[in-house]
Amino acid sequence: MDGSVRIGSLFGIPVQLHFTFLLVIPLFAWIIGSQILATTSFLSEIFGVFIDTSLISEGIVPWVLGTVISLGLFLGVFIHEVSHSLVAMHYGIQIRSITLLLFGGVSTMEGGLPDPRIELPVALAGPLSSLTIGLASAGVVFAVPATGLQPGIAGLVVYIFGYLSVLNVILSAFNLLPAFPMDGGRVLRAVLARGMPLSRATRIATGVGKAFAILFGIAGVLIPNLILVLIAFLIYFGASQESTAVRYRVLLQDVTTGDIMSRPVITVPPTLPVRDVVQAMYSEKHLGFPVAEHNRLIGMITLADVHRASPIDRDALIVRDVMSSPAIALPADAPVLEALRLMTRHNIGRVPVTDDGDILGIVTRTDIMKVIQLRES
Repeated sequence: MDGSVRIGSLFGIPVQLHFTFLLVIPLFAWIIGSQILATTSFLSEIFGVFIDTSLISEGIVPWVLGTVISLGLFLGVFIHEVSHSLVAMHYGIQIRSITLLLFGGVSTMEGGLPDPRIELPVALAGPLSSLTIGLASAGVVFAVPATGLQPGIAGLVVYIFGYLSVLNVILSAFNLLPAFPMDGGRVLRAVLARGMPLSRATRIATGVGKAFAILFGIAGVLIPNLILVLIAFLIYFGASQESTAVRYRVLLQDVTTGDIMSRPVITVPPTLPVRDVVQAMYSEKHLGFPVAEHNRLIGMITLADVHRASPIDRDALIVRDVMSSPAIALPADAPVLEALRLMTRHNIGRVPVTDDGDILGIVTRTDIMKVIQLRES
């Protein structure tokens, strides 16, 4: 995911941190710290326990508590995503990464059509883990009086774990709403797909998700509440994305790059002047060409590569100076879905098809869209 930095790995899964995560931690810390006494009363009523506030409201303690609880919440979110990933790995699904971002986390799994028998336990794993964290935190709250801790310290512990308990239970319940991209949307699709085609189950589940998004949006405008409006947008966008992704997977599931590749391929040598490449782009109406030596792929040159070079220097440059190398390529038996995934991930419009380095053809985003349109007709 763009804007993410890898911070480590767990169970062989790369863990990434999105830049929005760094924005939301201080925001949450400020919100929690500024409402410290109000939430103390709220938590005291929920759990039916006395919370000593002698330390809670002292000096910078509210802001420290806000930071601790924010980090604790996102640790819970991380465990939520790890739970999804571990169950998916149990069923043989490859996990590409786990990313922590503004409103939670996302596990990026290997593409392919969802199997309802697998999607159901994978989707439920996250909310169940959040609920478990919430109940365990509540257990700490009720156990504190028996520890004999000094009242002020006991109040701090009860406040932290009480707050985390409530947040994780809410996280579990919210994720079970039957709306994509939440887990509940996947649960709904998995249940529906047992009695109807996956594409129809997805349409129904995404329709329910969009209905929830509209309700959240209306509520956010009427209250008014910017967070609800933003959540509504994310749900609607996520539902639309899921619907499109499944549509593509269904239509392209048995198509390989060799089935739709264009050939012969127009290639350019690495010694060709860049100005001649630009002229070829105009005449051939292509925005990129494979770079080949003796029909072996050694790189790609696109209009974006040309633009990265200074206009003053372009007349003196050759293809080798600006091309991207090594080039992203696929064999002829690779699924077209893999080509589409690579195009999306690397923001490219074409992928050469090769056999042990020899160029066989090329697949463009336009080629893939044409296949989708033909199969839908």
